[in-house]
Amino acid sequence: MSRVTVVGAGFAALTAVRTLRAADASVQIDLVAPKPEFVYYPGTIWIPTGLRQPADLVVPLDNFFRRMNVNYHQASAQGLRDGGRVVITDQGELGNDGLIIACGGRFIRKLPGIEHSFLPCGGVEVTAQIRDRLAQLEGGTLAFGFSGNPNEPSAMRGGPVFEFLFGIESWLRRNGRRDGFRIVFFTPAEKPGQRLGPKAVEGLMREMSKRGIETHLGHKLKQFEADKVVTEGGEFAADMILFMPGMTGNQWFDDTELPRSPGGMIKADQYCQVEGWDKVYVAGDSGSFPGPEWLPKQAHMADLQAAAAVNNLMDAFAGRAASHTFRAELVCIVDTRSSGMLVARTAKRNIVLPSFIGFHWAKRLFEWNYLRQYR
Repeated sequence: MSRVTVVGAGFAALTAVRTLRAADASVQIDLVAPKPEFVYYPGTIWIPTGLRQPADLVVPLDNFFRRMNVNYHQASAQGLRDGGRVVITDQGELGNDGLIIACGGRFIRKLPGIEHSFLPCGGVEVTAQIRDRLAQLEGGTLAFGFSGNPNEPSAMRGGPVFEFLFGIESWLRRNGRRDGFRIVFFTPAEKPGQRLGPKAVEGLMREMSKRGIETHLGHKLKQFEADKVVTEGGEFAADMILFMPGMTGNQWFDDTELPRSPGGMIKADQYCQVEGWDKVYVAGDSGSFPGPEWLPKQAHMADLQAAAAVNNLMDAFAGRAASHTFRAELVCIVDTRSSGMLVARTAKRNIVLPSFIGFHWAKRLFEWNYLRQYR
């Protein structure tokens, strides 16, 4: 019986578990993660405006682990030895015949004064804090922004910031509070949202203009203060700052010999195998993968990579050469709380469908259906 260790409990990790169990009912699966729960981050955009409560998006995984016959280890990975055949954790060591690293990435929180900002993808606790701060404010300036990893342009996640921006603006308008707030969107990029495609950039900028959202684009960020955003192109007051920095690899990667990309991610080939490592794979935000410059860091991509990684691991167990690649595909609905803009991008197409109420409900239906498999 083969033993596979999965590190993580997010989108890529749980998809890896489901794919492993579907492929082989007898394989021993060990999963390492600090908490036995799954956080559905795409839904956190609705917490600040009351469409979701934190408990709606945190799914205990005990039942899922029982159904999938997973040995859960409540621990944090700290390193590897023997070419990945042993995972070192803060609770001991785990041996394996195959390893899938799917523990996500880490946000680069080095900007001076970044503690004065809220991290939109910082978890349900942070988005609840955003909700509470909004409730306290009677007016003022709300600042929404993101940046990237200068050493790896693909290591960024700007899409959710647009959704927090439009969702909160819609909520303020609906509650008759919009006139009391100035809203500013900022980023060092001159054309924000380029990874979504040229048509999407135009659509996003039109939407901001229509809603009276100001922009501060193309200026390198210098620092945040308690009531201010400071860039090389000037500064502006801010009573609340939501900011998504670029991403890099997890800190425990530094204590391994795993090959790293310029941005600090684990280098993988088109089969999601870690370069030069036998039966060691990576999926999701932990990895740096070959593909187009717009290859997204998003849940959909993580799921595709996890499935490819598992299928290639099973081939390796059977003595077959790797053959399963993943589609370079971006699919998202940029939600505004009551409607949404559909964006899809592949190597051949870039589709952008304008804001439509049906897309908002499609996003909510997808959430319900996705979480159902883990409840």
